[in-house]
Amino acid sequence: MARHPLTRPEDHQRQRIEAARGACREMTALADLIPRFAVLLDPADGNATLLSTWITSAQAEDLPHLHAFTRGLEKDRAAVDAALTLPHHNGGTEGVNNKSKLIKRQMYGRASFPPPPPHFPGLTTPTVTTDYGTDPHV
Repeated sequence: MARHPLTRPEDHQRQRIEAARGACREMTALADLIPRFAVLLDPADGNATLLSTWITSAQAEDLPHLHAFTRGLEKDRAAVDAALTLPHHNGGTEGVNNKSKLIKRQMYGRASFPPPPPHFPGLTTPTVTTDYGTDPHV
C-alpha cells in the first residue's frame, strides 16, 4: 500500500487509495504531499524553489515522521538541491554496486555455506612441544 501513491495506479488500486485517503485527515495530507515530492525527483532548474514550498507545506501538516524527513532535507540542503536540479548523478555506479552485492549473495546461497567470518573465534595458535620446551610460534 505504501508504494501506491508513488505509482500510476490501476483502477482497482485507485479505489483502495481513495478509501485510504478518506480514512483519516493525515492520510489525505500525505497522499497530497507524496506526488508533489515525486515530481521533484526529476531534476529541473526550478526544483529548489519548489522544494522550499513543499517543505513549508509538509511542516504545516500534523505528520511527525514527515517533519523528521523535512528536517533531514534542510540539514543537507545544498546536496538535496544539487540532486534535484543537476542532471549529474551516480545512479549507474550505485546500480553496479547493488548488482555485484546481489550476485555475491546468490553465490553464497548456491554454495550452501555462510560467508566466512572475519576471524575464527576459539582457535588458538598451534603449539609444538620439543625437547627444549613449548614453542608457541610454530
